Amino acid sequence: METKRDFLKKLSLLTVGGMVAGSTSPVIASNKNNPASAVKKAIGLQIYSLGKELTDNVPAGMKKIAEIGYSTIELAGYRDRKMGEYEVGAYKKIVDDAGLKITSSHVNPPERKYTKENIAGIAEFWKKTVEDHVKLGVTYLVQPGLPTIETHDDARLVCEVYNNAGEIAKAAGIKWGYHNHNMEFKRIAKPGEAIQTGPMATFRPTGDVIYDLLLDGTDPNLVFFEMDVYWTVMGQTDPLEYFEKYPTRFPLLHIKDRLVLGQSGMMNFENIFNKAYANGLSTYFVEIEKVKAGMTQFEGVKGCYDYLINAPFVK
Repeated sequence: METKRDFLKKLSLLTVGGMVAGSTSPVIASNKNNPASAVKKAIGLQIYSLGKELTDNVPAGMKKIAEIGYSTIELAGYRDRKMGEYEVGAYKKIVDDAGLKITSSHVNPPERKYTKENIAGIAEFWKKTVEDHVKLGVTYLVQPGLPTIETHDDARLVCEVYNNAGEIAKAAGIKWGYHNHNMEFKRIAKPGEAIQTGPMATFRPTGDVIYDLLLDGTDPNLVFFEMDVYWTVMGQTDPLEYFEKYPTRFPLLHIKDRLVLGQSGMMNFENIFNKAYANGLSTYFVEIEKVKAGMTQFEGVKGCYDYLINAPFVK
């Protein structure tokens, strides 16, 4: 029987002498100093939430994340085959030493506009990226940036590239997905149709939603979607409608509010979690982009953790 190592070598996903990480199944960190272990809620954090407060001193910052109670993290900042100033192996050791588990990572290819001429180069980018993320031990690899999509042909090409990236990742035991912002809920005209504008456009929209084209045009066996529930709402869309229409496509969520979770009144997190759990939610990550004046980002992510740890609808 062909082993994973043999298969990866055939695809040139590993350098000579490279090591394949162990199981890529989700693992919950066991840390005696981690309050999350006592209540058995595996709460994840997208480290983009911390910005320079983390990158200025990564070892100390990772320990602080664990001390708050987070057990898993989703990476941001991978570039040129490194995590910031660190080689991927050294970065993983820092995370391991803090008692955390890397389960996911956000990565964008360098090209914003996909063309028939550059898709081979994009595939090579994902091969190298997957190789490095095997070493990091991730379960999920996520693209968080929307390529240029102005026509249905653009959308079809993007879906082709996403399916190819999913195949590359799947061969290495990693799941590949896409993370939305609000732009994905814009519409593009159907052939021979003009997009309606003006006050009535909100009530009688025309055209096709970009997000729907991505969901419908990608292979569910190769591409999952990590819904950012806040940006979905900001796109004037109800997350629950998508959970209902595509119940198997959202194993990951970004849990986000305008500021600290639960403080805006904009987000019905109880309904979101209940429906997501019913659909088989696997993992979720807190992400916070800004905080109130006078509050640090670390204080913000602690406030988010406290909200989730005390929410009876969060498992």
